Amino acid sequence: MAEHNELGKWGEDVAADYLIRKGYTVKDRDWKYNRRDLDLVVLSPDMTTLVIVEVKTRRGEGPLEPQQAVDRRKIRNLACAANDYVRLFDIETEVRFDIVTVTGSCRENARIEHIEDAFNPLLL
Repeated sequence: MAEHNELGKWGEDVAADYLIRKGYTVKDRDWKYNRRDLDLVVLSPDMTTLVIVEVKTRRGEGPLEPQQAVDRRKIRNLACAANDYVRLFDIETEVRFDIVTVTGSCRENARIEHIEDAFNPLLL
């Protein structure tokens, strides 16, 4: 597996553990359909909202914050994948899009930032 893929997998693991500690329930990880994917699909702690979580992982600080990598094209792809997920699994709850950024190289020094309701693809 390429190093950037390993870093991304590690970041998703860290993000999932963080969300579980915050009371979220993980429904799917690395869900793929029609060449699109969702990093994490979770239920909010009160079980009323399906949360699509885009995880961005970086080893260290760089010129761009990790969440800046979620551009219009990425948001459009996430919206399409989320629409497929909702349709395939007949989801009737509200849907929200969050970003979790993980910066670091090991769990002990990882910096995690959870941006709730980070974007609304309908407003783009």
